[in-house]
Amino acid sequence: MDPVLVVGAGLSGAACARELAAAGLPVCLLDRGRHVGGRMTSRQIDGRPVDLGASYFTVSDDQPDFAALVEDWRAAGLAHPWTDTFTVLEAGRSPEQKSGPVRWGTRGGTRSLVEHLVADLDVARADVDAVTRTDDGRLTVDDAPASAVVLAMPDPQAARLLGPGLEDVAGRLDREYDPVIAVAAGFARRTWDRTSPDGRFEGAFVNGDEAVDWVADDGRRRGDDAAVLVAHSRPDVARWHLEHPESAEGEVLSSLHRLLAVEPPTSTHVHRWTHAKPTGEREERYLLGDDLLGVCGDGWGPRSKVETAWRSGRDLGRALAERLS
Repeated sequence: MDPVLVVGAGLSGAACARELAAAGLPVCLLDRGRHVGGRMTSRQIDGRPVDLGASYFTVSDDQPDFAALVEDWRAAGLAHPWTDTFTVLEAGRSPEQKSGPVRWGTRGGTRSLVEHLVADLDVARADVDAVTRTDDGRLTVDDAPASAVVLAMPDPQAARLLGPGLEDVAGRLDREYDPVIAVAAGFARRTWDRTSPDGRFEGAFVNGDEAVDWVADDGRRRGDDAAVLVAHSRPDVARWHLEHPESAEGEVLSSLHRLLAVEPPTSTHVHRWTHAKPTGEREERYLLGDDLLGVCGDGWGPRSKVETAWRSGRDLGRALAERLS
């Protein structure tokens, strides 16, 4: 049979492809990036991985399968519990602390988790242009025949790939996404721990700032205490600078100085996420049509989380395997 072609090698695509392979089906994972990971991407900056997309992940009590996967990651030395407490920063108010579920970090960057999932899979680099349906109802990806096709990506990206005859699917891909510009900044030394009420800074939710709404301490989540911060811009700031993301660096660094009294950085890196986080809500876990075209990702489910992306891909993979078997 023709292989199942999974387009998008982020966490949801990897989870979907693993389920299909486990069912004994031929599957090929296609991605246009130089590395797998999608929005769970890490970049080497000053000789160490820095997370520029997903900042952490959590494990829900009602998801034993994901909890088991996380334990596998921990046993392999890939993931570790990071913190359950972040600082809350707001102009005109003293810093506060907010506790919640345990957030998990990684030593090798979040991308290492996806690399672990795809280690035994067929992964190919490909700039996919179009998914089409032939006159006899067969699906193709850039003219390559497929027994089924999965688009593991945000709705706007998936919709752009759908060719003539697939308008019905495109019409269901209506979830909008907010953009984010991430700025990683390295410093000569750590000077911001005093910002936290307990003297140990892990990260901060930021309210009412002009440019930033989240700051992660990459040294703390990595476990090496490196003097590296990653700030995520507000969506409106990202939209303003979307065509030239590097132009947002000054605003973000000004906010870091204002919020944490940091010194000028020794190095910076700017990354644009055009489709960073889905807005609104959606109860469906994935999309799967009668023609075996599926869509999955963190936009399928009530809340956008790493766990949501994994579950969406896993569930779609199982549903496809049942249909094809």
